[in-house]
Amino acid sequence: MSVSHSQEIIENKTFDEIHVGDSARLVRTLTRADVDGFAAVSGDTNPTHLDNAYAAGNTPVHEIVGHSMWTASLISSVLGNSLPGMGTIYLDQKLHFDLPVRVGDTVTVMIKAIGKHADNKSVTFECQVQNQHQQTVASGEAIVLPPVNKIRREKISAPQIQLFDPDTRLKALLELGAHLEPISCGIVHPCEAGALQGAIEAAEQSLIRPVLIGPKSRILAIAEQAQLDIRQFDIVDTPHSHASAEIAAQMAAEGKLEALMKGSLHTDEFMGAVVSNPKLRTKRRISHVWRFEVPLYSKPLLISDAAINIAPHLMEKMDIVQNAITLAHVLGNPMPKVAILSAVETITASIGSTLDAAALCKMADRQQITGAILDGPLAFDNAISAKAAQIKNISSPVAGQADILIAPDLESANMIGKQLEYLAGATSSGIVLGARIPLALTSRADGPISRISSALLAKLVAHYYRSNKP
Repeated sequence: MSVSHSQEIIENKTFDEIHVGDSARLVRTLTRADVDGFAAVSGDTNPTHLDNAYAAGNTPVHEIVGHSMWTASLISSVLGNSLPGMGTIYLDQKLHFDLPVRVGDTVTVMIKAIGKHADNKSVTFECQVQNQHQQTVASGEAIVLPPVNKIRREKISAPQIQLFDPDTRLKALLELGAHLEPISCGIVHPCEAGALQGAIEAAEQSLIRPVLIGPKSRILAIAEQAQLDIRQFDIVDTPHSHASAEIAAQMAAEGKLEALMKGSLHTDEFMGAVVSNPKLRTKRRISHVWRFEVPLYSKPLLISDAAINIAPHLMEKMDIVQNAITLAHVLGNPMPKVAILSAVETITASIGSTLDAAALCKMADRQQITGAILDGPLAFDNAISAKAAQIKNISSPVAGQADILIAPDLESANMIGKQLEYLAGATSSGIVLGARIPLALTSRADGPISRISSALLAKLVAHYYRSNKP
């Protein structure tokens, strides 16, 4: 077998090659990613290993510690990779755990052959694990069957695990608004259990003070059937969905509500009431911004516009970009990187979106668009992947590290978002900007995390608007 010089070559030891006294070792530092990864693989979600608050108040160590079997797995790693190596079969393992391993501890795993057994061709190894203070963490003995065949080959790289914890991401997002008071939010025509449940959950998180706007008798009947307690919420009685939207928009125009959230009515009916009310309009075009937590991307990703503007022209795209930048600012990113997407990364006369991208970047140069770094046209791959950008020789402050993706039209934005959600396991939330108040376009398909996150975005934007009038 021919291998390159950069590849690591390993070889095992058969029973006959092993001598009493032979030893091997492994040094490893425990990280939080190790703890989370072991919990994900093993299913052991004991809060001692995962919940800082629980560990601090309910364990002797008063902090998160690694799983004991993580330590044991390192012994298996030495036996399987180093001595005896490839082809080793475990027969027995006895271990005593003396001390916990904390996140940040560096442990040294040492094994030594202490006995060979000719009757079944097995070997007994003494096993000891010490931390960086030379304290024994675990100790014991392992009995293994060494490999039968001598093997020398390229070392196999370990699979990479990408951890994604939606609950942890949600907690981090909620912390952005934890210091802010709840806002008054109209839930427009909440005539299905999911819309009512979303209002309840958002209220429980101190995000909004829901005002239910719709047919009162119908809302109460749905709540009773779903066993939802909505007694603490005000209900504005309306005869039908069209009236619900009109009344909600008027209440917002009069300053009685700081945000609106779509219930079970159609989006065009909901948005139509807002757009037709002149007191809710601004000089800027209304557009929708999706916020995604993507497992394989290192930071939150904003995508626009996937819900309002079907085929926006250049000046409408300018507002779409500026609205997305505003949301990035609200979320604490003072200078987001904006990728203007197209199918290619070169300006091509026959592809109109590349011309728009170039114009938008020049508009940013001339301060017609402010508060961000723009580049485009960029294809999706080189907007997201630094490696893809490098392969294509793209030198850009945005390529490979975009915070915001601006799609050419609604269809492409919607498809990108849905693919991230259903194929990449992303979690999403969204908000409509460009009106006097934030608008949350929740869907019946949205889960609790999406509804709560959208309410959080509405809360953050509403507070931002108190001092930065749109």
